[in-house]
Amino acid sequence: MHVQEWLDTVPAAAVYAVVALVIGLESLGIPLPGEIVLVSAALLSSQHGGIDPLVLGACASAGAVIGDSIGYAIGRKGGRPLLAWLGRKFPKHFSEGHVATAERSFQKWGMWAVFFGRFVALLRIFAGPLAGVLRMPYWKFLIANVLGGILWAGGTTAVIYYVGVVAESWLKRFSWLGLVLAVVIGVASMLIVKRKAAKAQPEPGAEPATVGE
Repeated sequence: MHVQEWLDTVPAAAVYAVVALVIGLESLGIPLPGEIVLVSAALLSSQHGGIDPLVLGACASAGAVIGDSIGYAIGRKGGRPLLAWLGRKFPKHFSEGHVATAERSFQKWGMWAVFFGRFVALLRIFAGPLAGVLRMPYWKFLIANVLGGILWAGGTTAVIYYVGVVAESWLKRFSWLGLVLAVVIGVASMLIVKRKAAKAQPEPGAEPATVGE
């Protein structure tokens, strides 16, 4: 929620840039909340006419593909010493256990690990660098990277955008329903009070009762 509130204070161009940058850095191998930023921006686009969901999805996709490609190049050049260095810098994300799990996934699934890894937080950080370390042929990596990046970034943007639009429309209808219900309850309460007040009034000609009678 704080991310969305902050994004709402900056121009649309800055929102596109922040989304592309954060997702790109996450895909490169730096543990950043790329998915949170993308979801927040997509939700904001459903409520903010100045943010185009198509442009947002394109920027997110570009950040994902470019970041993964840079991560692949770094991993290919740095090799396993790079993973050891990342493990010392980011032990929570690049521990030996996490690296071993990701490596088994790559060895078993190959380019599909790159594709589906885009949808898994841990593999999303590992995909580029680890594919380079394991020397996956770049053409295979590129195909899986582009398809996975576009489907994840574009799909997430589209789903969250339409969920936001539907939710806002539903909330508007709910607010009108609440208003009508409040008016009905108010009128009914007034009629009931008037009726009880009329019953409590003495009949014409009747003497008012004295206390103690």
